[in-house]
Amino acid sequence: MSTERLPPAAANLALGASLPLPGPHSPGVDARVLAFIEAYRQHGHRCAPLDPLGLAPRAEPGDWLAPERFGLAPQEAVGSTAPLSVAQLQARLHAVYCGPLSLDCSAVRDDGRRQWLHQQFEAEAPACSETQLVALQARWQQAQDWERHMGQRQPQAKRFSLEGCEALLPLVDALLAEAAQRGLNEIFMGMPHRGRVNLLVNLLGMKPAQVFDYFEAQPRQPELQRDLVYHLGLRSRISTPQGAIWLNLAHNPSHLQSIYPVVLGMTRGARSGRAASLMLHGDAAFAGQGVVMESLMLARRPGYTVRGTVHILINNQLGFTEPNPLDGRQAQYASDIARMVDAPVLRLNAEALAELPRAARIASAYRERFGCDVLIDLVGYRRLGHSEHDLPTLTSPRLYAVVARHEGLERGASQTTVFADDAAAPGAGTPEPPPPVPAGAWREAPVGDQAGLSQLVEAMCRLPSGFKPHALVAELIAHWRRSLGGDLRQPIDWCLAENLAYATLLRAGIGLRLTGMDVCRGTFMHRQALWFDQQPGSGGSLMPLRQVAGATPLEIINSPLSEEAVLGYEYGHSVQDRAGLSLWEAQFGDFVNGAQVYIDQYLACGEEKWGCTSGLVLLLPHGYEGIGPEHSSAFLSRFLLLCGADNLRVVCPSSSAQHFHLLRRQALDPQRKPLVVMAPKTRLYKQPASHAPLAALLDGEFQPVLDDPDHGRREASRVLLCSGKLFYDLLAARADLGPAGEHIALLRLEQLYPFPRAALERLLKRYPRLDTLVWAQEETLNQGAWFFVRDELEALQPPSARLQTVARPNTAAGATASQLLHQREQEALLHQALGPMPQAHSPR
Repeated sequence: MSTERLPPAAANLALGASLPLPGPHSPGVDARVLAFIEAYRQHGHRCAPLDPLGLAPRAEPGDWLAPERFGLAPQEAVGSTAPLSVAQLQARLHAVYCGPLSLDCSAVRDDGRRQWLHQQFEAEAPACSETQLVALQARWQQAQDWERHMGQRQPQAKRFSLEGCEALLPLVDALLAEAAQRGLNEIFMGMPHRGRVNLLVNLLGMKPAQVFDYFEAQPRQPELQRDLVYHLGLRSRISTPQGAIWLNLAHNPSHLQSIYPVVLGMTRGARSGRAASLMLHGDAAFAGQGVVMESLMLARRPGYTVRGTVHILINNQLGFTEPNPLDGRQAQYASDIARMVDAPVLRLNAEALAELPRAARIASAYRERFGCDVLIDLVGYRRLGHSEHDLPTLTSPRLYAVVARHEGLERGASQTTVFADDAAAPGAGTPEPPPPVPAGAWREAPVGDQAGLSQLVEAMCRLPSGFKPHALVAELIAHWRRSLGGDLRQPIDWCLAENLAYATLLRAGIGLRLTGMDVCRGTFMHRQALWFDQQPGSGGSLMPLRQVAGATPLEIINSPLSEEAVLGYEYGHSVQDRAGLSLWEAQFGDFVNGAQVYIDQYLACGEEKWGCTSGLVLLLPHGYEGIGPEHSSAFLSRFLLLCGADNLRVVCPSSSAQHFHLLRRQALDPQRKPLVVMAPKTRLYKQPASHAPLAALLDGEFQPVLDDPDHGRREASRVLLCSGKLFYDLLAARADLGPAGEHIALLRLEQLYPFPRAALERLLKRYPRLDTLVWAQEETLNQGAWFFVRDELEALQPPSARLQTVARPNTAAGATASQLLHQREQEALLHQALGPMPQAHSPR
């Protein structure tokens, strides 16, 4: 590397030279010297030659680091035990802090961590041996050879070349070796497009033929290509000099940074103290995507921590066509968002191969010691365009004139790497074979009898000595005991039914993870999963389910105010932890749209694209109650539009027993599918008629369709089909009609997808006089289930019957915020559903 801008003595002082830096307690060191040293520690990175192209602005040492600014003369002696001149000290400081590997720990507020970093950086580092350097250069060259090989084989293919940042391959090698040496057995990794194909081949062992098949006009296995090759992940066994380690590269879509919380969730879901996360980012996306900030914050919260992540910023100083240069003069970097979590940054010139092992060692040691995030800012360039189809000179002529002249590193003596189509690349890992198809047997977790459920309630309600529950909790405890102590007709409310569902699963050894905003209490005070001691000054709390769980994993966690990162995290956790039941609850169903990327790109199609199965449950409070468009709708119509090829389960349970059996079914079903629940809100939770008798919990199972509870209506000619709490409004309105309503039957569609065609057909055949089939929904016509169920109902209705719908009129915003208007709309809707239908709403 160039030594320009360094003091003359610096050229003779390599890193690790024998001139020790005086510490803060060294005898004879005055405050001027300490301030001088601290200035280099704080600002040295601003003068470092990080940009291989030499274009990035950097500060002049004289601006910040001249000895005269601190009242020091160059020949003045400092120290007493091993005196050296100020000029020698400055040269040493320049070699340490202003080289091609520099340290920026200005964001680290903890004195102990900052001192540790300085000690690591200032310690005499073993020089990179000739053997090590040759090996690093060989891997760098192999990365370059692959790009050239692929460019020759498929010149029109979008491969998102790594050229200009080939050092990424040997850097990840070094990090994996460090991880293996520190006793880790698996690394979960996420990364963007740039360099992904390169690492798939050169690191993870994907055979070149598999890659090229994605670009052939006549691929050998087109039916297997459900996504682009630069979206694919792979799990491989990697051999390192320090031992073998698993590397799990996560699949991800083109929303590149969305994989970050997914990887965090996978790491925690591994339930192993020997797993860690490694995140690779593009510089523009890291600085520009809000999910990065959410995820950085999330990983510091109890219930979400993974004891730190090592990040690599693949910094080509360009975001698509927009320049994104680092600026040492202004201390502005793409990594600045990480300052919010006090993360140190190791800034590394991508052509300084000898510094790669040291960067990997310090980053790995920091994560291991402090359990905190650390960044390696790998500063390189992008030799080609954003993709190989781009003409980068069109938008960045000056930059690409320099790129064209820049020869890069000299290639070593090793020969050009030969990539055989059906053989793994040299030094690559061994991919894990595809997992076997899971057996179809359901898991066992019997509900038991009344006495067994009563024992669970007693275990949950057992209070520690001196624990004083809140008055509402004390009443809850009494209510739970009464509910299980009576006869089988005793009603079980939603709160008890849900807790009993979890308790029966935990008793059987099936773990539980439930997260979301306010989930411990529940938005509508509907769960009460955490009780607080009301004794003054106590601060104690009790999780009732913990007293049932024993050693079975149990996490019920109030999340921070985030939907996007939290849902991404829970998806990743559910993919990795296949043994437990994972749930995420939105505060209101409307808020789920803040996490739309994970619904569209992961939950709905992750299995089809990548073979990633998830059993994650989304509890989305849904229902029109006159409280406005932001607190009424879980966007049921959007979820139904995503349904296809048996990818989701979409349900709307209307009773506590249905909810009980639904949660248990999700945990026990060998088919892992995401479950979307249009969950109750206040009115349904408090609806006495929805509180099923204890007998309904002890017997039976979740029913996708529920028949009219009044089985004397077999002669009904008008059959109303609905979902959710609207049923109880219709039931009450029909009762008000008296004998005039005897021709009306009410059926509930509890599962919307997969549509229960056979079950509904059997029920409809019980009504031989059916002449009008009505779909009723409280949502507006454009936001409910009508356009999804219409074709199914048309196929099932008797030839002589008419199909009609009743719904609120189309609106842009959805529910009204006026209680008065809501009530008028609801009354009109009920009147239309129960009475003769107007012709205004046709099925089409």
